[in-house]
Amino acid sequence: MENKEDLKKVVDQAIAEQQVPHVKLNKMGPSSVDIDKLTKPSKETHQEYWGKGLTYFAIGLIIVLVVSIIGFVGYHGLATFVSDHVNVFHFLTSTDWDPGEGKNHVGAAVMIVTSFAVTLLAALIATPFAIAIALFMTEYSSKKGANFLQSVTELLVGIPSVVYGFLGLTIIVPAIRNLFGGTGFGILAATLVLFVMVLPTITSLTVDSLKAVPSHFRKASMALGATHWQTIYHVVLRVATPRILTAVIFGMARAFGEALAVQMVIGNAVLMPYNLVSPSATLTSQLTSQMGNTVMGTLPNDALWSLALLLLIMSLVFNFLVKLVGKRGQK
Repeated sequence: MENKEDLKKVVDQAIAEQQVPHVKLNKMGPSSVDIDKLTKPSKETHQEYWGKGLTYFAIGLIIVLVVSIIGFVGYHGLATFVSDHVNVFHFLTSTDWDPGEGKNHVGAAVMIVTSFAVTLLAALIATPFAIAIALFMTEYSSKKGANFLQSVTELLVGIPSVVYGFLGLTIIVPAIRNLFGGTGFGILAATLVLFVMVLPTITSLTVDSLKAVPSHFRKASMALGATHWQTIYHVVLRVATPRILTAVIFGMARAFGEALAVQMVIGNAVLMPYNLVSPSATLTSQLTSQMGNTVMGTLPNDALWSLALLLLIMSLVFNFLVKLVGKRGQK
């Protein structure tokens, strides 16, 4: 009560001593001030409370969701080694994959090797094209041309995976069959499909990386007598290298986790590939093709959950690499 009385005295004195008449205070006298209304939270304050509450709720929900997914996949993925007593080293190094025959036939080496091979090859092919397109969009093209290429890139991102897989099945696989023989299915077909799929991702992020290079770096280089290409090669690309590496890692993560398109063109044969045109299988293609054919809680089902756990671990590794490269780029 004392605080309210003191506040009322201060407000009344301020209104009484005002020198310039105010529109809102012109007809307001010292006795018409509602101190209770002044001390209560306003509508804006309540809106701020609601906004903070919804924000914290969303953050908490995301944390719970991520922890639940990791816990669920981890629980079922580790069952292969805890409940079914499969040796971890044997699981990672053996090429014998037939979980229905027992724990001695659970070897994921074929899928691991093929997944890394397809991912690395797709990234190696896509990165030079992505950098070249990004350089053209940021350093050479007009604004209209850059906007057009940006629209095309965004269009490629929006095409569903099944469309890429169908195009690979009807165009790339027959072309490889005619050129190199065999069935046409294999790492080469999957690499070419993934190349087209990850190219927009790497390109978009590379464009952002090049645009982030301060303009005074370019001006300083040209002021010293460097040509446009020397400035690009020795200044722009070197400054943007950490961000470009981040773009490549994002593209690799996209390629490593792709399932449907790869499944349609790789052959889905659990065989160690001896060349680029021999049918094989990745972690994702094996998961999508076999998960519906197993019974929950059995060894074949647990083995597939272990493959899913490997994919989850690799996703976390890619995220860690992005953070690591980002921190080094800031230094």
